[in-house]
Amino acid sequence: MACSQLQAELDISKTNLSQHISVLKAAGVVSSRREGQQVFCSLTMPEVKEACRIIQEMLMRQVQNGSAILL
Repeated sequence: MACSQLQAELDISKTNLSQHISVLKAAGVVSSRREGQQVFCSLTMPEVKEACRIIQEMLMRQVQNGSAILL
């Protein structure tokens, strides 16, 4: 996904996105490539997407059951 598109979808600043991507790259979770002016990011571990989906489902069930943990 283009970083500019990701920035727009997350509604965060370019600086904030850059910081997050740097942390994820350092952890080996994402990689990036440049094509002209655009930078594209992708997951290096497809399991991360599945893990996020599972966590989202668990949290949705907690909310539906009225047992959501508030932090």
